[in-house]
Amino acid sequence: MNDILIGKGSAQVYLHGGYANRHGMIAGATGTGKSVSLMVLAEGFSRLGVPVFVADVKGDLAGLAMPGTLNERIRTRLEDVGIADYANQANPVIFWDIFGEQGHPLRTTVSQMGPTLLGRLLELNDTQAGVLEIVFRLADEEGLLLLDLKDLRSLLIFTSENLQRVSARFGLVYAASLAAIQRALLRLDGVGGDQFFGEPALELTDFMRQDFSGRGVISILAADKLYLRPRMYSSFLLWMLSELFETLPEVGDRDLPRMVFFFDEAHLLFTDAPPALRQRVEQVVRLIRSKGVGVYFCSQNPDDVPQEILGQLGNRIQHALRAFTPRDQKAIRIAAQTFPPNPAVDVLQSLTSMAVGEALVTTLQDKGVPLPVERALIAPPRCRIGAITPEERRIIRERSPVSGKYDAMIDRESAYEVLQARAEEAVRTGTGEAKTGARGGTRETSAEDSGGAGSAMRDWLFGTRRRQGALETMGKSAMRTMGNQIGRQILRGVLGGLMGTKK
Repeated sequence: MNDILIGKGSAQVYLHGGYANRHGMIAGATGTGKSVSLMVLAEGFSRLGVPVFVADVKGDLAGLAMPGTLNERIRTRLEDVGIADYANQANPVIFWDIFGEQGHPLRTTVSQMGPTLLGRLLELNDTQAGVLEIVFRLADEEGLLLLDLKDLRSLLIFTSENLQRVSARFGLVYAASLAAIQRALLRLDGVGGDQFFGEPALELTDFMRQDFSGRGVISILAADKLYLRPRMYSSFLLWMLSELFETLPEVGDRDLPRMVFFFDEAHLLFTDAPPALRQRVEQVVRLIRSKGVGVYFCSQNPDDVPQEILGQLGNRIQHALRAFTPRDQKAIRIAAQTFPPNPAVDVLQSLTSMAVGEALVTTLQDKGVPLPVERALIAPPRCRIGAITPEERRIIRERSPVSGKYDAMIDRESAYEVLQARAEEAVRTGTGEAKTGARGGTRETSAEDSGGAGSAMRDWLFGTRRRQGALETMGKSAMRTMGNQIGRQILRGVLGGLMGTKK
């Protein structure tokens, strides 16, 4: 039986596995029980063998890793919902943390992120984003891997030192835009962004695991610090969705999803987002269903999610809303109109009167027909409701199947090292020392010598006759990086189409 028991209204309400990839939403005011509903769905998918990803903003979702404790309140709820086979149970969990403190470090490379999402992360304007695209194009054509922020800085500095030649080749590049990008990188460094970019980069197969018993592994991202940086938080989750879309093949409708992705605090994705971005997110949500991925948005108000996306969410759990302000009252009226009608349920009245642990629930039934809304008592999860101790987290992390795989950062040959090698070769073949972006600054040159050395370095990058030293440098990593080059070009091409890249 590929169903997840959500709760009970006039009858028990289930989420059917065959329609779980039709996406969903969990909404409600703070303290009304959204986290518990998320836990019920997450551990339900895990029991069905479906891997789950969830960002833990408050730290309470870590309780999925530990068995719960049966008490009188839970016993009463079990009787009310009609659950006879309940047993406290932990779930297979892997903890992740971009900052490497509460879980395994989670990284991607600058190339994999691409100019579109990186530009959004850096809060660049259209002109600056266009210059960033040129820099990425230059890196692609010259075989320069952009793995970490050090690589990107090196290429930015080199571009600033060769503005005329880069502009002639790719289009006008403004020095002011390069400077703005460098300042944005400095700000990103200040909030820990340098820890996010590098290798070993995340392999999505580590998010799509089952344990030895066939249960889906729940990947929990510690996001309490990340959430304080909204652009980084939303850009990371959007990058993950894009990676899944690019990587996974088409599978059509399945009995169960291949993976379920919970997007907590979903309003951050759409806050201040331009209409083009919203349209592209809508396309990703619509198309990723055919890849077997279910996306579930979690937020306080249903109107935090644009209507064109909300209309695609077939499975919904709506907890109580608070009508303290005119905006709240409007949101309640709008939410009441979006549920399939049920003569036995006064939706408008229920939205403001439900107790903690109650919710209005509708799910897709046979042939995709939505269930008439039910006012349901939510079933209790089998895991712990609440946070875990640092010692418990440490033990789980040490027993993780990816323990040791991502903990140590690797710094292999990439744009920084290649540009540095080319600069050193330019010095040897010239008559003086050349400027180099690889060291993040300039070396002293005489007026007489700088022309020859600078010209030699430019020949490395732009000349039609490359010196043998450069060919050897590029040849060392050609076979090793060929797959990454092709992959990131395809990924950024897809991201450009999906995310509305401005050419």
